[in-house]
Amino acid sequence: MFKQIAVAALFLGVTTIAGAQTAKKETQAQLRKEAKVSMTTARATALKEVPNGRVSKSALEREDGKLVYSFDIKVPGKSGWEEINVDAATGAVASREHETPKMEAKEVKAAAKKK
Repeated sequence: MFKQIAVAALFLGVTTIAGAQTAKKETQAQLRKEAKVSMTTARATALKEVPNGRVSKSALEREDGKLVYSFDIKVPGKSGWEEINVDAATGAVASREHETPKMEAKEVKAAAKKK
């Protein structure tokens, strides 16, 4: 009997952990439903921050619990790129950071460790 209870408890614990991991994995469709601002509007806001810039990469993602549109904007003649995050709820610029390939590699490595 004790063995059956222990196995059941273990199973429930694993199911709960797996469920928690699944809950964190949001689809793009779910994220788009939650966004109050369109990608087009957010892109225009980001490009205003970087005159003569061109978007090289964009994504709708959750960063630090906040839903943002993230844009990597390349400026001709400058090394690296500007990463502009636009709040998907308000349309305001949430952050701006100049990034280099070295910084991006470090960020990817840190994200991989979290998983």
